[in-house]
Amino acid sequence: MSEQRQRVFSGIQPSGSTHLGNYLGALRNWERLQHNMDSVYCIVDLHALTLPKAPGEVVEGTMNMTRMLMAIGIDPALSILFTQSHVHQHAELGWLMQCVTGYGELRRMTQFKDKSDRLGGVSESDADEATSGNNASISAGLFTYPALQAADILLYDTDVVPVGDDQRQHIELTRDLANRMNSRYGEGTVVVPDHQIPAAGARVMNLQYPEQKMSKSVGSDAGTINVLDDPKAIEKKVRRAVTDNDGEVRFDVQEKPGVSNLLSILAACTGDDPEKLAEKYTQYGPLKADTAAAVIAELTPIQERYRAISDSDVAATLAVGAEKATAVAAPVMQRIRTAIGLVSPTP
Repeated sequence: MSEQRQRVFSGIQPSGSTHLGNYLGALRNWERLQHNMDSVYCIVDLHALTLPKAPGEVVEGTMNMTRMLMAIGIDPALSILFTQSHVHQHAELGWLMQCVTGYGELRRMTQFKDKSDRLGGVSESDADEATSGNNASISAGLFTYPALQAADILLYDTDVVPVGDDQRQHIELTRDLANRMNSRYGEGTVVVPDHQIPAAGARVMNLQYPEQKMSKSVGSDAGTINVLDDPKAIEKKVRRAVTDNDGEVRFDVQEKPGVSNLLSILAACTGDDPEKLAEKYTQYGPLKADTAAAVIAELTPIQERYRAISDSDVAATLAVGAEKATAVAAPVMQRIRTAIGLVSPTP
């Protein structure tokens, strides 16, 4: 009998454009994992509601993100690809996880502090005043969503969660909550997941601010390469990427962040080592030209597949994914209900 494969879970919000950092840092790894792990990939549309959204914005984002994941190579025959709100057990377990999560634990979440600061901030003096100043725009969901994130993971008996270092704190909280559930309600109530940091070389920095990760929220669009950018836009952004004044090409993240970022991107696209690549260049111009060419070569097939996927293809994929996800989530949710001692619904 063959050994059962480990299960991996990852989620992504359906907001904004997918950029090169998303792709090289996470999504390309999703495609690879599905070939040797039991892969569950979720578009977390409920998480997207923690920040204000216009009517229809989440629907459009969900369709576009599903199309993007399919174009990158997520195969519905190999993976479970679905939308969070289509599986009601996420919301149910999300509430139960809030009930075992401490207020202080949520207050320590750095992402809540960062996002609330961008919306106006929460001071110690007004933290309990929901309508004080700009706090009215900071939703309770933004504060409690790590509990829902924990539910997303635990609902599928997840073994491994591949995340960047910026999400380590949330996975550590999920592990703490899983151990608390097992201690309180009995061993085996939930599976305690491990986190997996993606391999080195996948950390893509902003082309204009190379000390910061590539992000839709950092600086202008000039520093961010979107997966759907046309070749001319990619060439322009890479050509204008910040380097330095000494003219030496070497891989040194601390002293030469801009040059090192270009080498990292080129290495990620070609499969080479950034330090060895640096030995091939004596000037920044050729490095930028080769980096742009490598990025274009990497993204062009994705763009072509993206344009070929219809709305009906997306809808069919999400319908099948919801059915598969529910088949896994429902018995796990029932096991948790039984362990807690909730009355089961009558048939």
